[in-house]
Amino acid sequence: MKKAVVLSSGGLDSTTVIALAMKQGFDVYALSFDYGQRHKRELDAARRVARSLGVRGRMVASIDPRVFSGSSLTADIEVPKERDPGRVSAEIPNTYVPARNTVFLSLALAWCEVLGARDIFIGVNAVDYSGYPDCRPEFLNAFERLAALATKAGTEESARFQIHAPLIAMTKAEIILAGIDAGVDYSITHSCYDPTPEGTACGACDSCLLRRRGFADAGVADPIRYAS
Repeated sequence: MKKAVVLSSGGLDSTTVIALAMKQGFDVYALSFDYGQRHKRELDAARRVARSLGVRGRMVASIDPRVFSGSSLTADIEVPKERDPGRVSAEIPNTYVPARNTVFLSLALAWCEVLGARDIFIGVNAVDYSGYPDCRPEFLNAFERLAALATKAGTEESARFQIHAPLIAMTKAEIILAGIDAGVDYSITHSCYDPTPEGTACGACDSCLLRRRGFADAGVADPIRYAS
């Protein structure tokens, strides 16, 4: 079986991507990050997901949070709530973490070289997304070109690294239905940017709003609880 590194946040999208990669026959190595995010619920969820889906290997990479300061996900800045759906994809919110996907993909690329893998999966989406520039197809295509130039495998072996983004053109409802078909248990996932101290999803941040609308559009009950 071919090996693949999959970025795993414990959220709805990355969990679906793990299941889809496994469905395609890949041996999955899940890579999560501890980067000083405002809560560790997503790392707990990523651990549950890895156990539930039976990934081949798992790693949590630590990054000094000062690298990512300035975002409401890494600093004491209020997370936007109850935003108009029309604005969610029209502007870059303060939940944007500086160059996060660039850093994450770089570390995934390094682990690929260690494992002898040539495939990276990421759960970015260009339809129902929160305005992040590093979720666009142009960015992923550029990173593939970088991977060929920046690695020993790419230089000496002419290895072709491929960035897979199977959710890139899917709506949130389509993602949910694809995940259910692939056997995902969404009750163990965590999507909220600003959960309560007890870990309950707030229900009002961009991520919660997109998730709730996705389940509603899919005609499926969301199995997690919300504070509002």
